[in-house]
Amino acid sequence: MSGDRPVLLGVLLYVGIAVAPTVLLWASVRYLPALLDLPALIGRLGRLVRPPAPPTLLPVGQTFESLVRDLHRLRREVVGRQPTTRVRRVALLAAYDDVLHDMCRAVGVDRGPLSQVPERERPFARLQIEAALEEAGVLLEPPKAGPAAA
Repeated sequence: MSGDRPVLLGVLLYVGIAVAPTVLLWASVRYLPALLDLPALIGRLGRLVRPPAPPTLLPVGQTFESLVRDLHRLRREVVGRQPTTRVRRVALLAAYDDVLHDMCRAVGVDRGPLSQVPERERPFARLQIEAALEEAGVLLEPPKAGPAAA
């Protein structure tokens, strides 16, 4: 039986049998996640074709006054007493950063979200955003109540 086939064909057959499992494993690891994500890819392509919706300045259901109220409340907490745990401090700063970002969108200040800034540079970026908001006319500190305010 070995004499009726050329040697080169036998070598190619052996290499094919030896390499096929490796190639199949590599192809399944490489392309199977993309094939399983095919519905999401089709959805993304559909969104690319449709014209984008016009941007809204304020988050849905939130008025400018409520943004200012949240900004003042969170700023008092950030500047005032320190939270008792690190988790509360991180949550407070994250909420304050979100309100700063929403306020920037509301008044038309072109600043990205602070979550994209490295952790070490966030306090400085926060100061820059606060300065930009004050230049846009947003008071970070609420007016004092009392006879001097009148």
